[in-house]
Amino acid sequence: VQLVESGGGMVQPGGSLRLSCAASGFTFSTYDMSWVRQASGKGPEWVSEIIADGRNTYYADSVKGRFTISRDNAKNTLYLQMNSLKPEDTAVYYCNADGETPNKIHRAYWGQGTQVTVSS
Repeated sequence: VQLVESGGGMVQPGGSLRLSCAASGFTFSTYDMSWVRQASGKGPEWVSEIIADGRNTYYADSVKGRFTISRDNAKNTLYLQMNSLKPEDTAVYYCNADGETPNKIHRAYWGQGTQVTVSS
């Protein structure tokens, strides 16, 4: 199983970035997917979730209206479009997969993270 995030980097306040998370080794289309971030010296913060079929999305109040989560089940890829970025969005962003194996065993997987830095 692999979750590989990409697309992080440094951007000025007000800028945009698009994160991607490429999944392999499990049935991506049956797993709910989330983005979680962790700023230096702070605990993890849930950012957004999209359910398996992509019909429902959820956002933390801190990112609502600025971030958009999406997925392409044909490409086994999760996305996070981040607009109007603020310095407080600076963090390592992780993607998370949550679901069940065909024999109903719960599984949760994490990527290695990608750094997002918002600074002038």
